[in-house]
Amino acid sequence: MKISKNEKIYLAGHRGMVGSALMRSFNNAGYQNLLTRSKNELDLINQNSVEKFFSENKPDAVIIAAAKVGGILANNKYRAEFLYDNLMIEANLIHAAHLNGVKKLIFLGSSCIYPKFAEQPLKEESLLSGFLEYTNEPYAIAKIAGIKLCESYYKQYGSNFYSLMPTNLYGFFDNFDLETSHVLPALIRKFHEAKLSNSPSVTIWGSGKPMREFMFVDDLAKAVLFMFENIEASKIYGEGLAHINIGTGVDLTIAELASVIKNVTGFKGEIVYDSSKPDGTPRKIMDVSRLHNLGFKHKVELEEGIKLTYNWFLENFNS
Repeated sequence: MKISKNEKIYLAGHRGMVGSALMRSFNNAGYQNLLTRSKNELDLINQNSVEKFFSENKPDAVIIAAAKVGGILANNKYRAEFLYDNLMIEANLIHAAHLNGVKKLIFLGSSCIYPKFAEQPLKEESLLSGFLEYTNEPYAIAKIAGIKLCESYYKQYGSNFYSLMPTNLYGFFDNFDLETSHVLPALIRKFHEAKLSNSPSVTIWGSGKPMREFMFVDDLAKAVLFMFENIEASKIYGEGLAHINIGTGVDLTIAELASVIKNVTGFKGEIVYDSSKPDGTPRKIMDVSRLHNLGFKHKVELEEGIKLTYNWFLENFNS
């Protein structure tokens, strides 16, 4: 169902890294009627507030980028909040969209939905085929529930709701906090601060051997825009799928990643690996052949994306 450039599109979570990239992408494509609300203006965990917002504003389409997110530490420490908050956010939004006749809804999940020991690259069919990684199990369960809610509203009511699962993301408005951030922004900050203090070395957890995939967040936003404009729920569910993977299909070792970031930041010292610390999953990469077959491929390669992100960090981090 084609959504015109002047119809109302509600972007839930517009202030986060993903949401702000979606704002840029949809604005650049000429969409003139983007609805947004800050946390202070709309509590997505409160069902009455969400239903009131939908009944008053009647969005034609919804994209859900709102979520409670964090790294391994936060996921494992605040298990109840990660499960409850994410379940409530997505359930309130998806149900209100159904009640108010929303023409199209896209729900954004995470690659952590896949079983811990799923075959690599991660195929869409691997969903619910095994045990989840314990540390982020609550977040993963919430995201799986969102996928199944969209699928169920389609199967029962014909709602044009479906889900996209992004790989590891990085870019503008990323989280550079060393306690709670993901590996790529954490390394940018580590190498930058080591350069400023003339440190002889930077220490990285683990052996450097695990392999990871990274996608520049503006490429994700363009993928969402492409799917929004070209793909309906019937296409995805008609092929027996519950969602589509979004990624680059390219991975590298943490050691290779560290080397790229070292060069981009201009750090001249050594990289030291602390193999007493855990490595995590040996490899995590998405199978994006379906995305490519639909007609979308990423544009920003890793080194270029890291340069863009580092420049943004230099201009914005202290403020």
